Amino acid sequence: MRLKGLSLFSNVGIAEAYLKDVGIDVVLANEIDEKRARFYQEVYTDAHMICGDITDQIIRDEIVKEAIRKKVEFIIATPPCQGMSEAGLRLEFDPRNQLIFYAVDVIKKVKPKFVLLENVPKQLTTKIEYNGEVILIPEYIKRELGADYSFNKETLVMAKDYGVPQLRERNIFLLVKKGLGYIWEFPQKQQEITLEEAIGELPSLDPLLREGIDETIKRFPDYEKKKEAGLQVSKWHYPPKHSWKQVEWMMHTPTGKSAIYNDRYYPQKEDGTPVKAHHNNYRRLKWDMPCRTVTQNNGVISSLACVHPGRKYISANGEILYSDPRVLTIYELMIVMSLPLDWNIPEWAEDTFIRRVFGEGIPSKLVKEIVGELTRQL
Repeated sequence: MRLKGLSLFSNVGIAEAYLKDVGIDVVLANEIDEKRARFYQEVYTDAHMICGDITDQIIRDEIVKEAIRKKVEFIIATPPCQGMSEAGLRLEFDPRNQLIFYAVDVIKKVKPKFVLLENVPKQLTTKIEYNGEVILIPEYIKRELGADYSFNKETLVMAKDYGVPQLRERNIFLLVKKGLGYIWEFPQKQQEITLEEAIGELPSLDPLLREGIDETIKRFPDYEKKKEAGLQVSKWHYPPKHSWKQVEWMMHTPTGKSAIYNDRYYPQKEDGTPVKAHHNNYRRLKWDMPCRTVTQNNGVISSLACVHPGRKYISANGEILYSDPRVLTIYELMIVMSLPLDWNIPEWAEDTFIRRVFGEGIPSKLVKEIVGELTRQL
């Protein structure tokens, strides 16, 4: 049995990458941003994309009308989480947190059999204003939908427990229309996949220096050879671009450590003053555990724990250094986001944009495993 689905706040569709494999045909999607909507449409050519603001009554009415016409029975809604995210600036009653109102409105009108509502863990303790009251978002959802839907008991889930080599925690509500007789809970946990297992065999890459190709080859004589080896694996496994000073700091930073704790090669201003930074900034990842949560700013060495783990080696002058002083490549990010490696990223999408939407996404295999737990019962 296959179900027709609607994706709200679809972004570029990372969550949907495996839904066809588990019996869900997403026939309709909504995304406010034109660039993300275009990306989505090029990846999922069978889906009807309604590009527009869901808070606009006209757009919302169109979504509902099309969903009913297309006989949608499954809705996945992933409202933007910047208002609640630990990585963002959190404001009380952030307007972005109110988007749940509009998702719930669509759900109540379309009346699907099944709903997956995803957000950050902070959603559980985030308050919103509703009918003159200040209540928690989960309470609001259950007030509005609890009469018609049963909910899963546990809502916090770690991506690393479901075949995703990433420490990404999410809050996910699984709704089943009452009377159908199905129980939808998270599936049995799987063994963790470490970064060593996920990307350890990929070719090592030197970064492309912002100072130019001549300086790059001067500092890294094997740059072109390594780059070619990377491109043989995938067109998306190419060298990220960084400034020499940051690269030098990371060359002296061991696997799993932050450059801010280096004795000599630490992040510093032009006058030598140490840069004030969070303990996870300028940090290399660890080989023996899953990747840290992929953020939207994952292309910058100074961001949160996004630098390749690297391998220890001895330089020609006897200095202990570490390879791959760079962030993860797009290809490596596809792996830690558990995307299909043949996922059709549009050629026009630039590096910074791809990285940003990856940081906004919910890992594909996490969604596959959770939805598969439902569809196996149908």
